[in-house]
Amino acid sequence: METPAASIDQDQQWVLNCLSASLDPNRDVRSFAEASLSQASSQPGFGCVLAKIAANKHLSIVLLHYFKLCPRVPVASTSFVSGVLLKQYIKKHWQEGEDSFEYPAISEQEKEVIREFLLLSLDDNHRKVCTAMSMAIAAIAVYDWPQDWPHLLPELLNLMGDQSNMTRVQGALRCLALLCGDLDDSVVPRLVPVLFPTLHTIVSSPQIYKKHLRAKALSIVYSCVSVLGTMSGVYETETSGLIKPMLKSWMGQFAIALGEPVPDEDPDDWSLRMEVLKCLNQFVQNFHNVIDEELLAVVVGPLWQTCVSSLQVYVQLSIQGTEDFHEGHYDSDGTEKSLESFVIQLFEFLLTLVGSAKFKKVIVKNVKELVYYTIGFLQVTAQQMHSWLMDVNEFVANEDDLTYSCRVSGALLLEEIATSCGRKGIDAIIESAKARFSESQNERRVGSVDWWRMREATLFALCSVADHLFEDGDLEREIGKTGSLIEQLVTEDIGTGMQEFPFLHARIFVAVAKFSSVIRLELINNFLGAAVRALSLDLPPPVKVGACHAVSRLLPQASHTIILPHMTEMFKSLTELLSQASGETLHLILDTIRAAIVSGFKASTQLESAISPLILDLWMSNISDPFVSSEAIEVLQAIKDSPGCIHPLVSRILPFVVPVLNEPGHQPDGLVAGSLDLLSMLLKNVPVDVMKRIYDTCFNSVVRVILQSEDHAEMQNATECLALLVSGGRTELLDWGGDSGFTMRCLLDIASRLLDPELESSGSLFVGQYILQLILHLPHQMAPHIRDLAAALVRRMQSAEIAGLRSSLLLIFAKLVHMSVPRIERFIDMLMTIPANSYDNAFSYVMSEWTKQQGEIQGLYQIKVTTTALALLLSSMHPELGRINVQGYLIQTAPGIITRSKAKSTPEQWSSLPLPAKILSLLAEALIEIEEQVLDGDDEVDSDWEEVEEGMDRDILSATAAASSGRPGHDQLQAMARVADEEDDEDDLSGVGDPLNEVNLANYLADFLSDFSRSYRDLLNNLCQYLTPAHRDAIRRVVSR
Repeated sequence: METPAASIDQDQQWVLNCLSASLDPNRDVRSFAEASLSQASSQPGFGCVLAKIAANKHLSIVLLHYFKLCPRVPVASTSFVSGVLLKQYIKKHWQEGEDSFEYPAISEQEKEVIREFLLLSLDDNHRKVCTAMSMAIAAIAVYDWPQDWPHLLPELLNLMGDQSNMTRVQGALRCLALLCGDLDDSVVPRLVPVLFPTLHTIVSSPQIYKKHLRAKALSIVYSCVSVLGTMSGVYETETSGLIKPMLKSWMGQFAIALGEPVPDEDPDDWSLRMEVLKCLNQFVQNFHNVIDEELLAVVVGPLWQTCVSSLQVYVQLSIQGTEDFHEGHYDSDGTEKSLESFVIQLFEFLLTLVGSAKFKKVIVKNVKELVYYTIGFLQVTAQQMHSWLMDVNEFVANEDDLTYSCRVSGALLLEEIATSCGRKGIDAIIESAKARFSESQNERRVGSVDWWRMREATLFALCSVADHLFEDGDLEREIGKTGSLIEQLVTEDIGTGMQEFPFLHARIFVAVAKFSSVIRLELINNFLGAAVRALSLDLPPPVKVGACHAVSRLLPQASHTIILPHMTEMFKSLTELLSQASGETLHLILDTIRAAIVSGFKASTQLESAISPLILDLWMSNISDPFVSSEAIEVLQAIKDSPGCIHPLVSRILPFVVPVLNEPGHQPDGLVAGSLDLLSMLLKNVPVDVMKRIYDTCFNSVVRVILQSEDHAEMQNATECLALLVSGGRTELLDWGGDSGFTMRCLLDIASRLLDPELESSGSLFVGQYILQLILHLPHQMAPHIRDLAAALVRRMQSAEIAGLRSSLLLIFAKLVHMSVPRIERFIDMLMTIPANSYDNAFSYVMSEWTKQQGEIQGLYQIKVTTTALALLLSSMHPELGRINVQGYLIQTAPGIITRSKAKSTPEQWSSLPLPAKILSLLAEALIEIEEQVLDGDDEVDSDWEEVEEGMDRDILSATAAASSGRPGHDQLQAMARVADEEDDEDDLSGVGDPLNEVNLANYLADFLSDFSRSYRDLLNNLCQYLTPAHRDAIRRVVSR
């Protein structure tokens, strides 16, 4: 075989010439070279040529320049760009059967050559070339190792053990780090005993291996332990046995790595500690059963040393520093090595310890100190100050936890402390907040320019746990009684220094909003007044952001007599801010305007004429942004719902949308669909005269959109509009156009188009809601068309590719079952006469699909209708029920973790159940879900609902007679009923006007099963034998009342 120093052959020279030409400033030359390379990549031997060039130390830099500068390589970081060409070649041509595979396939002889030359290139001095080859090796190893590349691991171990050549060690570690990211449970258990001793040698030898190499070794440990942790759920004994013998030595190394104080400006040290913390996190999360307190104590002291010393470095470099120490530190693989990411990982491990029932007592001993130092980490950094002042959108995103940072991570830790440590944790937070506040006062007195940072961090910490503080009733009463801490924190600086300390005052506004329930009303009014004034003053944007939060939260509690005179000025300020806002700030201001409108102040009526045009313009200009346009519509809806605003608002909106709908083909993208969405908002909960006005101006246009448009969003929104029109207009709607027959034909034509099996599922998505309104509100007009409707529903269901569409159509069948009472048998007979592809008849198909989809049906009304309809079908005792078998329970065929390869080779298998048994199991499942909601809502609930022994007598009624103490009483059933009814969605108009919406599902099921038990005792006993113990127990508990 050729050596890397061998001379260049003809093929290599040709590729090099092409690479060189691809960098030529002449566009035609570059294009020809790139096309030549693309054509050559389909020829045998191309991969060998690339591998030989990469392995030739004299030529690798040429390849590096190609990867780095080639404009065709769309990658985010030049640290990885060098591996793109060869890795893509491997992905396309290496393994037949993969989704990315393209012919021709690489021959076995060529594969062997590529593998050998790639291994020779791992000691390249150019890190990016080495990374590129590591990526290529990892891509191959996914397919070939260990079966077709058995010597890969020995070669890598040999390179890692060569202490005379750190470049080889680095190349092998980099390759293994990439490789371990793709390993699964079939490989890692065999790899760990062979690999970990070498990794331990590297980690434990700081005098030989530099920190970045030891960190890379630890990243491999982390990857392997993560896989073992995933396996531990099924193979706990095996994985614990693998980890336990090596745990003590690794814990010792972790303690050494964490024991020294954190140095400043040493990214390699931060990276090393971060990898240590990641490994510790995996060990504690997944192998806590083999870690005792004594073993954990080995790392607790060093961990505390790292925590305390890292705060000192963080304050020096990040909080007080003027440079950005959070960005720009990456290793050659693109892994971040910043101080910020290290501190976040520190918090993540502490979060794991605090959340562990076994190990949190280690933390509880020093929880006050932990909280105290955590608050220190929450201070605003110099980089955050700069970026937030330059772009207020970043500040808003941070406030809404849309970005992940040290502050957010620390706040999560405080939340976990409040949750897991109970009153002791809350006391620690309160006491630490007092201490930090006192420190900020002292710093201010001595003239420190940074005194405000700790005060802001203290408020931020308290705001992050506000909800947990209020969960403690005694504490809330204590705070409400004295108000000492909160009121002192928020009142000491209000009204002064907003220009100098914008972030402090922004935090004060947010804190007042968070703690308004324990602050005196007089102070709330004062703060609200200050917030309203801040909106109109020339203040830094962060202050106005805080003021918006305060206005949104405090207006509902404010005194009308105090705030009403300022409403006009407040809306004027908000609309001015709206005209300047963008991004996250725009969302915040829209939300503030909406909150101000819905707060109940009558002033919004007079301001409709001023606000609505601005919001409409904003909606129009942002029609392509679904978030902004939907929020604008929410503001308009708030205006519409304000007393006296609906008619002027409709008069303002219709001139916008009518021309758009009349000429939909000449509008910008999204404007037709958006106009229909706006129209739907107007149609919800409006007087009949408004409904008729919209019908008169828009009905024909909406119908044309559905019948003619190919845009699915337009069809969906138009369908929703018509559903709302039918729901609100009902039978009167047929006469609004002057020709009731014509209107009804239009409505049926719409149903026919939407149920066309050739139409893509997305276009038909809302057809179920539309047809439901037709049969609910126009039942006599729909009656002659029921058979044709059922046949169309079946055809549409069988061609539907979206599960949600099938579920919505099943709701129609369920409603038709109810409408057929008391002659359900006739409805079943009718379905049996309708054909269905691959099934005996439509009834067989519908029930097969229905019983599979029932558990996925969403919405309280939908669940009520479908569940009660199943009960009616079961009670019909139609003989066809007993002839149909449907999908039963999932059969677990493959033991262990289901990897992707196992999932492909072992598809899901299901048992088969008689249809009556399946229906009974679904009714029992509905009962269980309601019971669980009751239990979740009442931790003190009786043990009446505890499960009985899994064994059950053959006669269910005999078994229940002996278990009187387990019967649910009236109170339990009423609680179940309340829980079921509390989940109704106010925006869901599907069941408006339907008596089934008032059904008490818990009581209905209990009564039905009791009656069924009395009438068909033997049948019930027989069907129960097909059910799981949990389902049988649920039935037992209600029939034994």
